[in-house]
Amino acid sequence: MLMLYAACSQRLSSSLMASKPQRLHQIASGASILGSGKKPRAMTTSTATSDSPMREEFAKYTDYLNQLNDKRERVVKASRDVTMNSKKVIFQVHRMSKGNREDVLAKAENDLAAVTDQYMSKLVKELDGTDFWKLRRAYTFAVQEYVEAATLCRFCKAGTLLNLAEINASLLSLSDESLEPLQINVLDYLLGLADLTGELMRLAIGRISDGEVEYAEKICRFVRDIYRELTLLVPLMDDNFEMKKKMDTMLQSLVKIENACFSVHVRGSEYIPLLGSSDPNYSFLGLPDLES
Repeated sequence: MLMLYAACSQRLSSSLMASKPQRLHQIASGASILGSGKKPRAMTTSTATSDSPMREEFAKYTDYLNQLNDKRERVVKASRDVTMNSKKVIFQVHRMSKGNREDVLAKAENDLAAVTDQYMSKLVKELDGTDFWKLRRAYTFAVQEYVEAATLCRFCKAGTLLNLAEINASLLSLSDESLEPLQINVLDYLLGLADLTGELMRLAIGRISDGEVEYAEKICRFVRDIYRELTLLVPLMDDNFEMKKKMDTMLQSLVKIENACFSVHVRGSEYIPLLGSSDPNYSFLGLPDLES
C-alpha cells in the first residue's frame, strides 16, 4: 500500500511540473487561463454623430450663452460709465450756493444731458430688443445713479419730483423704433429715489450753513413726503429686501435734516441772519470776537 501511494504521488508531481511551463507559455502568448472570457465593452458613438439633433440643439445653447456673456460684459462697461458720470452731475449740484445757483444748475443740466446722450444711449442700444430683465444685475446700479442725478437736478431747478414716466419718455428717443426699448422698472426707480434722500440731506445741511434756512425746510418737507409714501408702499412690494435696507438709511437722513432745522429754530435766532456772511467781524454766536 505504501509503495502504491508513493508511486501515485510521484506521478502527480511529475505531471504538475510538466504542465507549469505549458501554462506559462499560454500566458505569454496572450491566451486566457480561464478559457473564453468576455471582452471589455466599448462605448459606441453612433448616436453622437455630427448630424445628431441633440448635438445641434446644444450647439445653439452654447452660442446663445456665449453671446449673452459677451453682451453682459459690454453692459457692465456701459453701466460703469453711466455711474461715474452721474456722480459727477451730483457733485456739480453740491457746488451750488446763493450767489451761483443758476450757473451751477445750468451746468449740471448740461452734464446730465451729456450723460443721457453719450452714455445712457450706449446702454440702451445694448439692451434694445433683448430680454433686458435677464441682465438687470449688470446695469441696475447705473440706472439707480442716473435716476438719483436726474431727480436731484429737477428738484433743485423746479422743486418737484421727476416721475418714472418722464424718465422713460426721455429714453425712447435713444432706442430703435423697430425694437423693444429699454424702460426703467419701478424697483430701480424707487431705489434711486431712496438714494436721492441722502443727497438732499447733504444739500440741506449745506444750505443751512449758507443761511438758506427756508430752502432747507423745503427739502425737509420734500424728504418727509417721500418717506411717508414709501412707508406705505414698501410692505406691499414682493421684492422689497433692498428697499427695506434703504428705508432705514432714508429715515436716518430725514432725522438729520429735522434735527438741523429744529436746532436752527430753537437755538439759532441770534445768529441766523449772519450765517454765510463774509463780514470779517462776523461771530458765529452773534458775540464780538475775543481776539478783537
